[in-house]
Amino acid sequence: MQDLNITMLQMDLQWQNPTANKNLAEQLLAETDAEADLIILPEMFNTGFTLDAAANAETMDGPTVDWLRNLAARQQAAVCGSLIINDAGRHFNRMVWVLKDGTIGHYDKRHLFRMGGEDEGFSAGRERRVFNIGEWRIFPQICYDLRFPAWSRGLDEFDLMIYVANWPATRQSS
Repeated sequence: MQDLNITMLQMDLQWQNPTANKNLAEQLLAETDAEADLIILPEMFNTGFTLDAAANAETMDGPTVDWLRNLAARQQAAVCGSLIINDAGRHFNRMVWVLKDGTIGHYDKRHLFRMGGEDEGFSAGRERRVFNIGEWRIFPQICYDLRFPAWSRGLDEFDLMIYVANWPATRQSS
């Protein structure tokens, strides 16, 4: 199997500011000279982690998915990260997976963090997904999915498992 070169962006996200967060991602990518087969963005990379799903949701035809498609083409790499997607009136914490040819797939977070109220504004995904880059079979997961090892167990279904997460500092209301 060929090597898989991965670039992971750890970002200090700007709260509910997609333009600033996408600009930061592009700046960080411009500062690296590494060639990547896969670029991994954090959970809710465009807004920071927010429970205000309705106010921050986009569609799969929205500006952030379009930005991901353009980024994948420019970088000649697959790109993935999660964002809030409105799909037929339901909100998902969705990892969008874009190949360099523009092909799009997605994985919806299965395990919502009820203790934090995530289940009140989001719908849980139901399907496991495996994405391919060359010979690599990659199993994407989002944050709290980590706490459910039976969901993540694979019997030769994948070669690599990735988790994106966003553990923000405690926010204070003013």
